[in-house]
Amino acid sequence: MLTLIIFFPIIGATLGFLIEERSVKFYGVSIAFIEFILTIFAWFRVDFSAYEFELTNQISLLPTLGISYFVGVDGISLSLIVMSAFMSLVSLFALNIKENVKHLVISILFLETTMMGVFASLDMAIFYLFWELSLLPMLYIIGAWGSGKRIYAAVKFFIYTFFGSVFMLVGIVFTAYLNFKASGAWSFSVLDWYNVGISRQMQMWLFAAFAFAFAVKTPMFPFHTWLPYAHGQAPTVGSVLLAAVLLKMGTYGFVRFCLPLFPDASIELYGVICVLAVIMVVYTALIAYAQEDMKQVIAYSSISHMGVIILGIFSLNSIGVSGAAFSMISHGIVSGALFLLVGMIYDRRHTKAIAEFGGLARVMPRFALIFGVILLGSIGLPLTSGFVGEFLSLAGIFQTNKIFAFLGGIGIIAGAVYMLSLYRKVFFGECENKRNLALKDLNFKEIITLVPLCLLVIALGVCPNFMLKPIDAGSQNIIAKMQKRVTIEANKAKISKPILTKGAKNE
Repeated sequence: MLTLIIFFPIIGATLGFLIEERSVKFYGVSIAFIEFILTIFAWFRVDFSAYEFELTNQISLLPTLGISYFVGVDGISLSLIVMSAFMSLVSLFALNIKENVKHLVISILFLETTMMGVFASLDMAIFYLFWELSLLPMLYIIGAWGSGKRIYAAVKFFIYTFFGSVFMLVGIVFTAYLNFKASGAWSFSVLDWYNVGISRQMQMWLFAAFAFAFAVKTPMFPFHTWLPYAHGQAPTVGSVLLAAVLLKMGTYGFVRFCLPLFPDASIELYGVICVLAVIMVVYTALIAYAQEDMKQVIAYSSISHMGVIILGIFSLNSIGVSGAAFSMISHGIVSGALFLLVGMIYDRRHTKAIAEFGGLARVMPRFALIFGVILLGSIGLPLTSGFVGEFLSLAGIFQTNKIFAFLGGIGIIAGAVYMLSLYRKVFFGECENKRNLALKDLNFKEIITLVPLCLLVIALGVCPNFMLKPIDAGSQNIIAKMQKRVTIEANKAKISKPILTKGAKNE
């Protein structure tokens, strides 16, 4: 089933070349809908209490080098797979581009396969292949259907992320070599690497190689400058998938690989990573407040929220890691919805400048209501999905370092300030611009697109355990692997209970 989930979109993309232009959008939505249903079936087939990878499938590809097609999921990866399938479906359903739509639909389906492959791969060679292939369709989407300096934005996105990935490739090959020295056989399987003893000094270098690639993708400060350009020039569908899914590849890499493979380095460098995360949270929140473009506000907001996720990951306990993983899901839904909303108002006015609006709540009450619900999820209001993930992330880092938790909390408060300020400027006051008086409210198709996102934001905030329990099982498994692999006595003292314990629960 997992192999079908990974490759079904690209099979659909290939067959899409045979579909007529006028029917290709319906075809793409149908493929994405079937893909989403497959992920739901997979969700109910997995035994999350097993604390092991489920739905595994392994086929030897290059036995001499130990490279195999090896995939499997736990609660964290499967949650991201379901979210990716859902946001791909929403993106295709909301698609309103008329030019060369066949190639766009095919590109989105191809991108969906690479996203599924990244979250499901347990062989690092296959993971790297999917990781790199994801750059191509997004490069094409930004460069072909973007606006303004779209070529510059697309090339900058590609260069940044590809350059970071080169360091990860070096780290992957060297870790495989260490496995060869330890066992006498080449292997790129993560499960085999868990049994390889790596010295503290070597862990530091390998952690840096992997973390650099993940930091660029996340994007962490100071490697974040490509993201505002990419969001600003990308079409709406590109911004939705970039914010909802592609950024999560970086944070997923930290969780899946950096923590369990290099626990000594993760513990000793957590302070450096958390300082960068705090800068992300506070600095980009201030930049977001100063923006005059709605899309740029949301773009910098994404960086700020990703900083909170990094804090949760490097809390080094299952509460924080679970909160970070839950925030990945919540942020994927919320940020995707916000970019959709900005795209809808841009289609009507062909401007994203905040100063061009005001008083829209009277002209577009349905639009204002849905925007308000999603915005509350973004700022982490209790009983929304944003609150659950950010609260657990901060609770986790609070156990590890109270100062980082305090600074992360300030960033969240700043997020409320700039998002509520945006809402006030756009929707309240008098509608002084006469061109806004003729704006049409959301139509039926747009409501059908946005209402499920609103319901998810509320449902995951009111009843989070449906997704949080599987995520927590995966988090506890990762923490258990860290405990088992820690080699430095000083680090063992640092991770004494309850800072790092498999038994931690999400009280």
